[in-house]
Amino acid sequence: MTAARLDPRRPDLPPKRLWTRVGTVANCAHVFYELAAGVGMPLASRVGPAPSAALFGGGTLLLVRAAGRQPRSRDPVFAVANAMFLSAVLAHLAAWPRTRVAGLPWLTECEGLSGRLMPPYNLVLYTSGVAAIGGLVETGRDRPWRAAAIGTAVPVVLVPWLGRLQHEEHHRLRAEARRRPRWWNRRLGRP
Repeated sequence: MTAARLDPRRPDLPPKRLWTRVGTVANCAHVFYELAAGVGMPLASRVGPAPSAALFGGGTLLLVRAAGRQPRSRDPVFAVANAMFLSAVLAHLAAWPRTRVAGLPWLTECEGLSGRLMPPYNLVLYTSGVAAIGGLVETGRDRPWRAAAIGTAVPVVLVPWLGRLQHEEHHRLRAEARRRPRWWNRRLGRP
């Protein structure tokens, strides 16, 4: 399918990639929710909370902007990003304690979060996952087989690795919270 067939009135316009943009923002909301709740965010145990927040915030802005401006020929790049977002969600759902709500896996605790913090966290994760799937569909309009291959291969590789990585990061953040109890990851310092 050509760009002209997607929008015969304006074939010169890049695709909007709405689902990719929503998924990017939802993925960022997920890691910033962890930071705001006092448990950390990816890379924070290695580089600190401020550089990690700057990396995720800046990366989100760049990807959201690029998703709405790049031509359809760049769809494979956005398909990989969507597959990575989906992988992060699946890794959380596979690696942390869960129950079932309406037949779906529902995290009961994750990376130091529990109790009343879990319903919003689960909703952010599911929003990210649904948007990632929508992003894979929208980036596969020209070549659905390619998006399906990326959407399958990337999670198969990343989910087990990300599950281990999440637990390793959590252990490092807990150790840091014990060493520096007034540090930013206050929730992890609790017994």
